[in-house]
Amino acid sequence: MMRGLTFIAGFAATPALAAGDKPYGLLNPSLYNSDYVVLIGFLLFIAILFYAGVPALIGRMLDQRADTIRAELDEARALREEAQSLLASYERKQREVADQSDRIVAAAKADAEAAAEKAKADLEVSIARRLQAAEDQIANAENKAVRAVRDRAVDVAIAAAADAIRSSMAAADANALVDGSIDEVAKRLH
Repeated sequence: MMRGLTFIAGFAATPALAAGDKPYGLLNPSLYNSDYVVLIGFLLFIAILFYAGVPALIGRMLDQRADTIRAELDEARALREEAQSLLASYERKQREVADQSDRIVAAAKADAEAAAEKAKADLEVSIARRLQAAEDQIANAENKAVRAVRDRAVDVAIAAAADAIRSSMAAADANALVDGSIDEVAKRLH
């Protein structure tokens, strides 16, 4: 209330009243009073603005701006939700990939262990086969050596018997005995 009285007092105390020439003021308007002319111009300007619908136009523009801001906020919320769902999806995929890589590593370790066991078993089988082959070769060589010694012993015995018989027998009896001995030896060896 005090402000209103101050405004009225300030408006009433115009420079014209202060000069003391003619009493102009709020109660005594004159077109020579610049404050009064400015007031009338301002009121006419406001009236023209209202007549032209400027406040409604400004209101519509502000409503359009508010709608645009609302739409942008809604779009930003939708984008944020989409980004959060994408982030959750990528995090889920990352966990799945990590789990899958762990399974792959575990399977690779198991495969490597199985391959090592199989290689060890194959090596043992290979060594056993080689040992058996070596033993077979040794047995064959032994059999050949025994046969060679036997054959040589038979040859030596035959030669010794032939010499002994030759010296103690006649030639015809010796030939018949040698032939019979050869046939006997041939039958026993084969």
